[in-house]
This record gives sequence, structure tokens and C-alpha cells, in this order.
Amino acid sequence: MTIITFTLILLAGAYLAGLVGSLTGLGGGVVVIPLLTLVFHVDIRYAIGAALLASIANSSGAASAYIKEGITNIRLGMFLEIATTVGAVGGAIIAVYTPTNTIAILFGAILLFSAAMTLRKKNMEALTEGSKLSYKLKLNSSYPTKDGEVEYKLKNVGAGFSIMTLAGVLSGLLGIGSGALKVLAMDSAMHIPFKVSTTTSNFMIGVTAAASAVVYLQRGYMDPGIAFPVMLGVLGGAFTGSKLLTRMDPKVLKYIFCVAITFVAAEMIFNGYNHKF
Repeated sequence: MTIITFTLILLAGAYLAGLVGSLTGLGGGVVVIPLLTLVFHVDIRYAIGAALLASIANSSGAASAYIKEGITNIRLGMFLEIATTVGAVGGAIIAVYTPTNTIAILFGAILLFSAAMTLRKKNMEALTEGSKLSYKLKLNSSYPTKDGEVEYKLKNVGAGFSIMTLAGVLSGLLGIGSGALKVLAMDSAMHIPFKVSTTTSNFMIGVTAAASAVVYLQRGYMDPGIAFPVMLGVLGGAFTGSKLLTRMDPKVLKYIFCVAITFVAAEMIFNGYNHKF
């Protein structure tokens, strides 16, 4: 395979990763890492390094549009970033000393979890009464809909903060945005409307990934020849996804996405178990 063919395929795959990541709030790493390791047989640590940069690009591309539309809860995102950033640095340090096959098996398990979380019933209702902590930290907010502005309140702030720490560890360890866990913390634990959860997750993914990317950069696990086309493709996909989110029902896309990542998860676990990384 020539370098031009490699770059074009990588660009197309990264575009798809950015599109799916921005529509589902999962981040682009769930597509980028299997593409690099299973298709191009890139060392998983370099794949994680590129995926972290992809997550930063994905978050930057989609988050700016969602913030402009007033959907993202920036104050909540910055508060929860305290937990995810600490976890991400810890996870990145652990990853350096973890065998690649173990990382592959863990990654496959997280993919299966992400698929299950994508299919579960989403919280569409806005709470009218929040917890005392949500008022004290001024985390309650509102978001625009076609029927007008909808106000919502938060519950279980402590539980959401704890899940975010775990999301940060997995992000640093596996090079993914941990969007599934972040959306789970906000949607199920804190009872935030789903659209706000996914957009705030997108906003947070870039900050979390940047914290762990520093560790991978210091260890020399970032190859410009891989990372640059991945960043360009993901950024393009994220911009397209942010335009589509407000117009389309992503239900069909999510079913297709779940089937695809379940298949990829099985591949990652099988290859990791048989020491093929």
C-alpha cells in the first residue's frame, strides 16, 4: 500500500469517526483505534496517541457549534472536568506500563459497554426540582428547543462526579473520550436531558483527552504521519455531525453504529486474547 492510499483511507475512516462521535457523544476513538490496529496493524499505543488527538479535534469541532446554539452546559462541564482530568492523567500513566494485549481486551469490553449504553432508554424529561448542591454550585440551566427554552435541574451531583473520575481513567488508559460513561453520568445519574448530556460530553472530551495526550507525547507515542490525517478527518466529520444533530433523528444511525462496534469489540477481544497485538 502506498503512502497516499494509506492517508486517503485514514482520512475517510477518521471522517466517519468524527461524524459518529459528534452525533452520539462517544468521541472518535472508538472508530479510530480499531481502524489503525485491525486494518493497518499500527501499534496500539501509537493508535491511542492518534485517537487522543482525534478526540481533541472532534470535541473542538462539534463543541463550538453546540455552545453557540446554547445547548451545552459549560459550567457543569468545567466542574466535572476536575474529576475527568485527574483520572485521565492517572490512566495515561497506567497505560504506559500495561501490556498491549490487555489494553486491547479492555478496549473491546468498553466498546461493548458503549453499544449497550447507546441502545438504552434515554432521559428526555427535564427535572423541575434539583438537589441542594446543584443550586449551591449554580449547575442548573436551560436549553433551546423548537418549542422554546426548556429549564432543567440536576440531582446526584456527587455520584456524577465519581463516575466522571472513572471515565477519565479509561480515557487516559484506552485513548477514548469515554463519552458513554460521561453521558451515563449526566443522563442517568444526574437526570440531565439527553441532548444536553451528549453536547456537554462532547465539550468535555477534548479537555480530558488533552490531559492524557501530554503523557503520550512525552513518551513518544505520537506519529505525525498518522495523527495529522486522523485529526483532519475527525474535524471534518465533527463539523458535519454538529450540523446534522439538530435536524435528524439519530436512532437509525445508532443501531448501525451499535452493530458495527459490537463486531469490532469481538475482534479486539479475540486478537488481544490470542496475543496478536
